[in-house]
Formats: sequence, C-alpha cells, structure tokens
Amino acid sequence: MTKKKLKIKPLVLIIFIILLVIGAIFILRKPSTKNINKSTTQKETTSPRKENKKLKELDYINEKIDYFNNDYLDRYLTYKKANPNLSIENIIINVNIGLDYPYYENVQEAKYQNTSYILVNKYNNLSKDYVPENLEAIDPAYSNGEKYMVSYAKDAFEELAKSAKEEGYNIYAMSTYRSYNYQNSLYNNYVSLDGKENADTYSARAGYSEHQTGLAADVYNKEKSYTEFEQTKEFTWMQENAYKFGFILRYPKDKVQETGYMYESWHYRYVGKEIADYIHKHNITYEEYFVKFIEGKK
Repeated sequence: MTKKKLKIKPLVLIIFIILLVIGAIFILRKPSTKNINKSTTQKETTSPRKENKKLKELDYINEKIDYFNNDYLDRYLTYKKANPNLSIENIIINVNIGLDYPYYENVQEAKYQNTSYILVNKYNNLSKDYVPENLEAIDPAYSNGEKYMVSYAKDAFEELAKSAKEEGYNIYAMSTYRSYNYQNSLYNNYVSLDGKENADTYSARAGYSEHQTGLAADVYNKEKSYTEFEQTKEFTWMQENAYKFGFILRYPKDKVQETGYMYESWHYRYVGKEIADYIHKHNITYEEYFVKFIEGKK
C-alpha cells in the first residue's frame, strides 16, 4: 500500500502560526512574580516611613495624649503650618474640635443625644425633629414664665436658684428649651436686624442651638436686662457657685474661637458636677473638655 502524503491546508497553517505568536506575546508580557513582590514590599516599607516623618513634625505627641486621632494626621500638619505659634497640644485640640474648618462646615450630627454629654455647636447639630426626653417645667419661683429643661437639669437649676435666694441673690431662668422652629424664627429675626455675619456671632442657626438640648438656661435677676447680667451681684455669685450645681458659663470672654460665639455672661449649661468642677478649675470650654475626655477616650 502506498502511503499518502499529509497535506496541511494553508489556512490551517496560518491559524496555527497566529496562535503561536499570541502565546509568545502573552508569556513575554506576563509580569514577574518577583517584581510584584518587590513592588509590594517597597510600598509597605515606604508608608510607615512617611507616617513616622509626619509624626516627628508633631513631636510624637501621639505617644503622649489619648485624644490624638491618627485619621486627622494630615489635618494636624496643615493646621500647624497655618498656626506656627500654637503649641502642638493646642493644634490637636483645635483640629479635634473642628476649628481647621470654617464654622458650619464639616458638620456632623451631635453624639450622645439625650444625655448630659451632648455637644451642640457650629460643627455638631441636631435634626429638625429632635426634642429632648423628659422635659419638665421649672418652678415658677425661679423663672419668668413657663420654662422647660430636661428633668435632671431642671432639678439642678432649681437647687441652684434656691441656694442663691437663701443667700440673698435672685437667679431666674428667662430662656431655656427652644424648639428647632422657634430657634429658626429667632435667628432669622436677628439676621433681618443685624445681617447674617453679625447674627452668627451671637445667635445659633436652627439645629445648632444648645437650647434645643434642654440643658441650657439664660438667666437674669429681674432688675437688669439679661445682657447686663455681668454687672450684677448675681453674676459674681454664679461665677463662684454655678459649677457646684453642675453648670458652666458656656461662652466665656476669652474663648470666642473655641465656642464660635461672643461672650455671654448670662448663658449657662448643665454638664454635671464632676465635669463642671473640672472646667471651672482649668478654665476651659466644653468643646475642649469634650474632645479630650469624652470623644477622646480610647
């Protein structure tokens, strides 16, 4: 039998050659596992070095204080560059408060709602529907009408006012809990009178008012306007005694940047005796206390 010669059709040969070429290209272009591992290792060793360099610029304060937030590392450095005269600790505190942003920017919903720890300011707000639990009317003997506060703050205020009266001083609540809608009307009235820029220095926008927490009280002595409270003997008594009942002067004269508001001699906030005592002794704001000891706890 004569063997037949195997014939390969030209089309089949062409396809075979093309497949060989494609296979060769794929093999040549496939990245080396060795190179990938080397690249990954370089990335892993470079990142900690960069972070360490940044921490060095902050004098490794992360090892000294509990309230250092590593997520804010770049913000700390940017704020430090803009405020070279501030101490490293003050830089950390201010950024944690939010002061590296303009007021009413980088806002978040207030934490610890319906507790005495809540912080409401120009960076921490409340919803339109927020109404604190357990609101109770203050004894008319210590207010100028129907005024409400959260029950434990109300009890503390009545105790304060009663103690003051026994010593010959008259402390009355003239503005306490305010709803979102009430604050909105109040703020808009101030804007109409003074303009938005001026109104923002002394009045909170709706949702950003501490009065909505039910823990704040504006006080006076019924003889002078509340705006003249600093000129009264009752103001001196409050400076010396309010903290003993759990209240702090919320917007001090020398802390306008931290609080975002002008000095208000008449505005007091219930925070509890322990916190009020610390704030009184160390002359700090609730913002500073909050970021150091409440939000800054590890």
